[in-house]
Amino acid sequence: METMSGSPYDLLPELLLVGGAVLALLVGLWSPQHRQRRARAVAAVAALAAAAAAVPALTGPGRAVYGDTWMIDEITGVVRITVALATAAVVLLATSSLAGHPRETEAYVLMLLGATGTIALAAARDLLMLVPAYLLASVPLYALAGFRKDDRGVEATLKYYLMGAFAGVLMLVGVAALVLAAGGSGYDLLATRLPDAAVPLIAVGVIGLLAGLGFKAGAVPLHFWVPDVSAGTTPAMGAFILTVPKLGAVAAAFRLLVGPFAGASLDAALVVAIVSALSMTLGNLAAFQQSEVLRLLGYSTISQVGYLFMVVAVAGRSALAAPALAVYLAGYAVTNVGAFAAAAALPRARTLDDWAAAARGRPWLVGSLVVLLLGLVGTPPTAVFVGKLAVFTATADGSYGWLLVLAAVNSVASLFYYLRWFGPAVRATARPRAERAPSRAGVATAPMAATYAAAAVSLAVGAGAGLWLALVST
Repeated sequence: METMSGSPYDLLPELLLVGGAVLALLVGLWSPQHRQRRARAVAAVAALAAAAAAVPALTGPGRAVYGDTWMIDEITGVVRITVALATAAVVLLATSSLAGHPRETEAYVLMLLGATGTIALAAARDLLMLVPAYLLASVPLYALAGFRKDDRGVEATLKYYLMGAFAGVLMLVGVAALVLAAGGSGYDLLATRLPDAAVPLIAVGVIGLLAGLGFKAGAVPLHFWVPDVSAGTTPAMGAFILTVPKLGAVAAAFRLLVGPFAGASLDAALVVAIVSALSMTLGNLAAFQQSEVLRLLGYSTISQVGYLFMVVAVAGRSALAAPALAVYLAGYAVTNVGAFAAAAALPRARTLDDWAAAARGRPWLVGSLVVLLLGLVGTPPTAVFVGKLAVFTATADGSYGWLLVLAAVNSVASLFYYLRWFGPAVRATARPRAERAPSRAGVATAPMAATYAAAAVSLAVGAGAGLWLALVST
């Protein structure tokens, strides 16, 4: 890794996102209400341009820029591309629910700003950069969570905001403790001085930082907001809030474990491993009882955090951890956004039975849902299967056998509650043609197309597993 002063080109993807947010806001202000789609187009183009701008820096040696506060490496590159593409997908996914909304433009602007904060979380190499990144990845999402402005949305937003404020305070206390212990905030300085620092200060710092990042990821024990936000906002907003920030939070935790916390006297890896085990287990157990589509997806995201944190736990123990993280982040983003798109495709279907009835006579939609949900389980040849295989291999290499066994058991167990969703829909579609005429329930075209695309991309990435692993390991 080399350290150098930065240039605007080093932050081109982030500048494109921020510039797109400003331009979309201005276009929305200057456009009549019925032409707010112009702002949508600006937001989508800005996100796609940011993804394209991140590709050249994806390979090559890692570079620390701007006073060693911003890291450009493989992890940052993967998060940049994945976040930008996921944001573009959600902008298009939200077409049916936001078209004509009096605050349509503001939603797109908030998404772009939240995406910028997520990337900043992944790239930060200084605690004083990590804190504003956390805020930028949080504050815009509070507004998105309550976009529907009904009783459930207001309750979810209040819970989300209060827990976010609490986690933010814990994070600030952790930052203060580590700066006091090390005499500075840079990751390299922390890695050098924390091994000899006072254990109580290190404990407060590690717990505080992991609490803030765990909240952003939706991990246990700061997970209570997740199902409420998932069910209290629109599926498109839920897809963004429960997918995009998670990528930056997990990458930020990985960077801390492989750097400042690697030699600390407190075993931060064990703390993360316990959080991982609790998240995958409690998320699965709670999902078994859900009959509402969006709440099931909310608890599903909690369990998925457990698998993502597995690779964080072995960040400093296995050379396979970084490639595994890159693969899983990309595969998870595609699959999770696709699952929320399937929920959005049938907006009137609130429960699992409602969705199955509304999907009758739509075999392509049901088939895409099966691919996506089996992908979340980790079934070949989907993208998440490749990611889970890489994560499990890294976990075994990092000598966390007990966590690997628990993850395997939870993966199998998760199949049963996903079956409760797509099983009835498959049976309805398999009936004789005369008995499975398409339901009259409303169908949203853009989310349906997004569901098809996500399933296809998941299969494509899974089929090209060798090429994908070679790319992220370069």
